[in-house]
Amino acid sequence: MSEAMTDISTQEDIVSSPAEGTAPDQEAVIAAIATVYDPEIPVNIYELGLIYAIDLHDDGRVHVEMTLTAPNCPSAQELPEMVRDAISHVPGVTQATVEIVWDPPWDMSRMSDDARLALNMF
Repeated sequence: MSEAMTDISTQEDIVSSPAEGTAPDQEAVIAAIATVYDPEIPVNIYELGLIYAIDLHDDGRVHVEMTLTAPNCPSAQELPEMVRDAISHVPGVTQATVEIVWDPPWDMSRMSDDARLALNMF
């Protein structure tokens, strides 16, 4: 009976592992990023427009360029780590890196309509 259990485990491992040379799903990465909220603003960071670029690689690496609402943001240390952690749980991701960039500077025009509505900023 233990042989049969080993075979089942092996089959599950094959099914759950990403195909070699397949980039992670962009929608899944975006959904993971959208679970991260700035502790001071009740809108996720994707809708706030803090994510500038998402680079998906065939080997499962994901590189994100993001900014903060201000250089002295109190969450400057924790937000990039929260994004990296959220992305690392997406199926197919082998490595997640997050880079903070300041150019171009963030402004309210980067927010989605949903974020503007949630923050009453029309």
